[in-house]
Amino acid sequence: MVDFKLEVVVLPVSDVDRAKEFYTRIGFREDVDYTGPEGFRVVHFTPPGSAASILIGSRVTDAAPGSAQGVHFVVDDIVAAREELLGHGVEVSEVFHDAGGVFHHTGTTGRLAGPHPDRQSYGSFLSFQDPDGNGFVLQEVTRRLPGRIDQVVYGSVAEVEQALRDAAAAHGEYEKELGHEDANWPAWYAGHMARTAGLGT
Repeated sequence: MVDFKLEVVVLPVSDVDRAKEFYTRIGFREDVDYTGPEGFRVVHFTPPGSAASILIGSRVTDAAPGSAQGVHFVVDDIVAAREELLGHGVEVSEVFHDAGGVFHHTGTTGRLAGPHPDRQSYGSFLSFQDPDGNGFVLQEVTRRLPGRIDQVVYGSVAEVEQALRDAAAAHGEYEKELGHEDANWPAWYAGHMARTAGLGT
């Protein structure tokens, strides 16, 4: 079966430079800013740690500016993410969870204040908008459902280092249980790092 990997979400904006300033301010990496003939412009951003990107520009979509709603970004600590957005001058909602406990309803229907009571993965949210009113939701995911992803993506060298340190500490405990050194430690490390990343292997 051919892979269908979500790569780019096109967001309709009225003022490309204003939108560009916003996404730069919140820490999205600018990959491309191309200007072509007759007012054509493409600006491509990648959010930190994301395999997918967003695209804004002129003459790239017929959708009304601000009409993109419900685009979700996933974070592993929604409280810290909220503080970071506030620090960048972004107006954000309070952290909330849904009364149904599965996924949030449209608008503010069913919203309960605060993170999910058990801090359940996939269960805590917040919302914010860009200057045009395109609406985004942050969702806290700390552990992926089995089969949900098949690769591990680290956001930085520091994250890889921390994952290796965590694996080394856990492997030390494993060797104590074994009562001898584990010659196949690379495979053990790989399995541990995959499990903690939520691959479920």
